[in-house]
Amino acid sequence: MTVFVEKIAKWTAVLGGLVLVGLIVLAVISIVGRSINTVAFLPEVVEFAPFLGGVVEGIGIRGVTGDFEMIEVGVAFAIFSFLPYCQLRGGHASVDIFTSFLPRKANHFLIAFWDIVLAGVIMLICWRLYEGMMGKMSAHETSMLLQIPVWWAYCLSFLASLVSVFVGVYIMIVRFLEILTGHKYMPESEGASH
Repeated sequence: MTVFVEKIAKWTAVLGGLVLVGLIVLAVISIVGRSINTVAFLPEVVEFAPFLGGVVEGIGIRGVTGDFEMIEVGVAFAIFSFLPYCQLRGGHASVDIFTSFLPRKANHFLIAFWDIVLAGVIMLICWRLYEGMMGKMSAHETSMLLQIPVWWAYCLSFLASLVSVFVGVYIMIVRFLEILTGHKYMPESEGASH
């Protein structure tokens, strides 16, 4: 089961990474287009090459319309896409100033406790994303520039959060079994300790 959960978490993270790469390309294209358009209409450039503004407009060089809307949706999706893999690997930051002095068994209990709390929080977020999606769907709300239904953004984040819930519940069960049996089923945390 761990292999299956790990594959789902990895592929969700890969999908989130591909979305981020696409957003980077989109941002670069938009920034370069906007910059060229701005430079073409500077008074100094118009005085030196009055035809350049018309050429730039004729070709259609400008910023990408709705780039902020697409980046907003894509980044939200990417965050929820990375969460399952981060959770599976124990990649969340932890501060162990006080817990480093505790016995190993107490630390395992604390890790299990916080994994259970995190699973609950992710379930809460997933539920609220679902409610938000349904609200936006019934209101027929659209984005300002692209007129894309807002519920689509909620839906993408909701689907990624479902994977987070699945991974979170799996980890919660495994940590509970670790406490009951005393055996380790999950690898040690790879998280950043501060």
